[in-house]
Amino acid sequence: MSQAENPQVNPLDDGDEAPRTESHDPQVPEAYAAFMRTGWGSRETELAPHPVASWAAGRRQALAEAFPGERLVVPSGTFKVRSNDTDYRFRSDTAHTWLSGNQTSDAVLVVEDGEAVLYARPGSDRETDEFFRDRQYGDLWAGRRPSLREMSDSLGLEVRHVADLDETLGRGGKTRVHRGVDARVDGVVDGDEGRDGELARVLSEMRLVKDAWEVGELQEACDITTLGFTDSVAEWDRVLEHGERWIEGTFFRRARAMGNDLGYDAIVGGGAHATTLHWIDNSGPVVPGELILLDMGVEGHNLYTADVTRTLPVSGTWTGVQRDLYSLVLAAQTAGIAAVRPGAAFLAAHHAAMEVLAHGLEDLGLLPVSAEEALDPASKVYARWTLHGTSHMLGMDVHDCASASLDVYPRGDLAAGMCLTVEPGLYFQPDDLLVPEELRGIGIRIEDDILVTEDGSENLSAALPRDPDEIVEWMAAHRR
Repeated sequence: MSQAENPQVNPLDDGDEAPRTESHDPQVPEAYAAFMRTGWGSRETELAPHPVASWAAGRRQALAEAFPGERLVVPSGTFKVRSNDTDYRFRSDTAHTWLSGNQTSDAVLVVEDGEAVLYARPGSDRETDEFFRDRQYGDLWAGRRPSLREMSDSLGLEVRHVADLDETLGRGGKTRVHRGVDARVDGVVDGDEGRDGELARVLSEMRLVKDAWEVGELQEACDITTLGFTDSVAEWDRVLEHGERWIEGTFFRRARAMGNDLGYDAIVGGGAHATTLHWIDNSGPVVPGELILLDMGVEGHNLYTADVTRTLPVSGTWTGVQRDLYSLVLAAQTAGIAAVRPGAAFLAAHHAAMEVLAHGLEDLGLLPVSAEEALDPASKVYARWTLHGTSHMLGMDVHDCASASLDVYPRGDLAAGMCLTVEPGLYFQPDDLLVPEELRGIGIRIEDDILVTEDGSENLSAALPRDPDEIVEWMAAHRR
């Protein structure tokens, strides 16, 4: 296969490789190519300092101090194929962006001896064919990439061409790589599972406590998410006409208009679809008289995401059974939120919520044993209808800090600055013969994003109503 037919060229090369083209692209005569390389003015601009620059510098310093005398390599990642020659929209690796602010593809941050250098792929050189022929990196195909100077000025750190990275990585000395992000970087440095795993762990644990800038980003993501939920209710007539897909599309429009993207695939579960925890097909109808579960979150421009769930009565009012079950889940969530405070166990919210739900299931006559027996870790039979944990950490990843030590998260304690979800639910499967027929096919979850404060907690998503009466009023006020 010729190079022109193969778009997968190593971005760590010197930048003189053939453009990434496809077999159906037209041939380029030399006269045309030569003409395209002439007559272009400078496109460099003055970029304002990135708001995270000063925060990121402190993060890099703390990372260097955790691994003195070592070289730490944290890639941003590269494109992922969606279909044939079509890539997914690029989203940089969380740890890389947290440490640098950079969101361009194929970049690599190297922290060594207390100094940090970002190796990046800049905008196309007008003296090559890349800018008008390359489908993946060419300015005229994929948009202009910033220059090295622009990135350096904006991010407040030294930036070199990624072609220089091999020389840096080839030098001796202890090197740790944040692996699994960019296979080509992984291939340059021999791996050490223990050492590299420790780097991933430390990076996750450093992100557990959010600084003031991060809290602001999370609040903004929650505020935009509230608007997205409200947009969905405002288009309820279209929702009833087109079903779950309409809400998915409506929410995505708000996410793209005011943020970067969705933080995760939206879950829009009408009726029995709400009993599937990660229902992302969103292909069903929205039927009056049923409930609909909406689990949706906006990812902001700096990649912090909200994660909010509301369960709504499709008709705008509750039936008696719906309201009773919803009120039980709300009581469980309220108890869970009340348990969130500095020094409390991360699992305290879960235990508080499950205490309420187990006793509620006992009152419904569903448990085969008493609530206290069901809550025993050796039993947990109540979980047939609760299914999942109540909380996870939240930040730049919707399930944040996933490589932290289990003794720190989830078995550790909460500290001021941590952000977590509180999201209990009840799920009665449509084929569950152990529950009354009137309960089958009902799924309810309520989820909010909770910041641990110095003296308790703050609900970042409180602007979206949770009380059943307030939900009815909210839907009536916005529905068209």
